[in-house]
Amino acid sequence: MKLLPRLGLAVALLSAGAAAQQQGGGEAISKQTLSLGTATPGGGFPLYGDAFTKVMNEAQAGFTIVPRNTKGSNENIPLLEQGELDLGLVAGEPAYQAFMGIDRPKTRLKILTAIFSSPGLFVVRSDSPYRRIRDLVGRTVVFGAKGSGLPIMARYMLDGLGLKQDEDFKAIYLDRAGDGPAMVQDGRAAALWGASVGWPGFAAMAGTSEGARFIAPSAEEIAQIRAKHGFLKALTVPAGSYAGQDNAIPSIGSWSYVLVRESLPDDTAYRLAKTLHGAEAALCRTLAQACETTAANTLAAAPSPDLIHPGVMRYLKEIGLAK
Repeated sequence: MKLLPRLGLAVALLSAGAAAQQQGGGEAISKQTLSLGTATPGGGFPLYGDAFTKVMNEAQAGFTIVPRNTKGSNENIPLLEQGELDLGLVAGEPAYQAFMGIDRPKTRLKILTAIFSSPGLFVVRSDSPYRRIRDLVGRTVVFGAKGSGLPIMARYMLDGLGLKQDEDFKAIYLDRAGDGPAMVQDGRAAALWGASVGWPGFAAMAGTSEGARFIAPSAEEIAQIRAKHGFLKALTVPAGSYAGQDNAIPSIGSWSYVLVRESLPDDTAYRLAKTLHGAEAALCRTLAQACETTAANTLAAAPSPDLIHPGVMRYLKEIGLAK
């Protein structure tokens, strides 16, 4: 009989502790679990997501991030808006459309960090006769996974050249990003479109015994594209990024982001930013393209500082990067 009061006291203490964590109207930071939407297997986002969650979770900063495969940027945005994801990887073009309210209402999502730049390229077999973008007109081209940002980037790039993705090409959109390289290697497609340094599809193509060749806009074409779509940036794939790629490749592209739901508390965003940028070196060692995930790049890549989460801005001001 004497055990019952003690049991009641223990329950009361546990309840008080849980209530204390929730005080202040925010979420419990201790042992908080956060979901991260990535994309379909075989693409660059799941690769980055695995590195991001590994480094963040090993920091033991009071939260656990759990990655979740999705259809990519175009699914991550509504899932974030509906509160079904806490964080999501989103490519630059769909993020831009959401921020600007292009073909949809303006989003209220915020930027946690810029993750890496994504110069866009086509890749063909090394024995392919195609050497320019216009050589691919009328050919079968794999433009990426359904729901990912890659087809959107390609659409803007081709529009800048006066070409229509679904009319001037036999466009293929994949259920799984990792299926693209085999389609080019076995002749079902003439080319594969992709983006970023270390992109798995490019690595798979370049790593074959036959090798691969990359096709990017010329200097004149880059100027033509950016004259129409100025939000696309002039970016470069450094020499040696892929097997057999001896020279740097200038192209166009954008920055991809980790976006967060509007309701993510400021203190949570602050802790995430502080943990992430305190572990920049570890993230860089884990994944080469993640070396671009820096606090300075986040501030530089954001279309506007107002789009960065207030908790992240608090951290950027604390370290002297923002005013």
